[in-house]
Amino acid sequence: MLRIEYAYWLIAAFLFYTSWRKARERQFYCAAFWGLLGLLFAGGDAVLAAQKAGDALPAQLAGCVVIALALIAPRMRRKAHPETASAEARLASALRLGHKLFIPALLIPLVTLVVALIGDHLSIGGHALFAKPQMTLTGLMLACVIALVAAARVAQAPLVQGLSEGHRLLDAIGWAALLPLLLAALGEVFTQSGVGAGIAALAQTILPEGNAFMCLLVFALGMVLFTVIMGNAFAAFPVMMAGIGLPLLVHRYGAHPAILGSMGMLCGYCGTLLTPMAADYNLVPAALLELRNPYGVIRAQAWSAAGIFAATFIAMWALVFR
Repeated sequence: MLRIEYAYWLIAAFLFYTSWRKARERQFYCAAFWGLLGLLFAGGDAVLAAQKAGDALPAQLAGCVVIALALIAPRMRRKAHPETASAEARLASALRLGHKLFIPALLIPLVTLVVALIGDHLSIGGHALFAKPQMTLTGLMLACVIALVAAARVAQAPLVQGLSEGHRLLDAIGWAALLPLLLAALGEVFTQSGVGAGIAALAQTILPEGNAFMCLLVFALGMVLFTVIMGNAFAAFPVMMAGIGLPLLVHRYGAHPAILGSMGMLCGYCGTLLTPMAADYNLVPAALLELRNPYGVIRAQAWSAAGIFAATFIAMWALVFR
């Protein structure tokens, strides 16, 4: 049975490989960073099991590792990798492969969708192929492995070249590769610290009684603002839903929770287009493309974000109270 733990172990193995490569290149801060991160991915299940059994020491050690990552990150330096082929050779290869280049990329969402839709019904010898918890993420893991094999077949290259290219890309991104994980955790930290309850109390004090429109507008703008602050709509969502969405819009004004949640997230995504905190979307591409302005991607997206937000809010107002 395929379980989500296998995905974490695969990530850990790749991080250990990257750490080994960096150690060979005598970039010891980078080697330590990726090696410690690999330990967290490899030992996560053991930490949770020990914590459930009442042993807090492994979790405390994991916290120390996270602090160590934060201390090491500023000392990491990106190193330019020499191109393995000339521009002419790469262009000739792209022309030769043509649209086959899209096959590995398209396989990732396709296989993930298939597992999400029919994974419950797949079995071998009467045993379920996928464990139900986090089945979609397990499907994503399988899709990435299949895409790696497909890419090697399409490009007629050895599988190990995929690992080398992954190492090169991770090197180019650097510590910013962790931002999606950290920002997702930030939303839970804000919720547990009572920020949502504080927003609820403030909203009930400021917003006029019985004005569902203003309440919905504050919710939508709050999703944008908190996404700009946190860099991730998934981090902003629990805060705004706990503060305004559930207590006011759903319980008081009868908003449809599914429509409110889905379209509220889309409002949050507009904030993703506007913030450098979403480094994996906005700063990393600027660095990889070597743009002169590191915020060039954000500037290009600003008007799109404004238009999408306006259209989403109008649709949400028209649908959410029906």
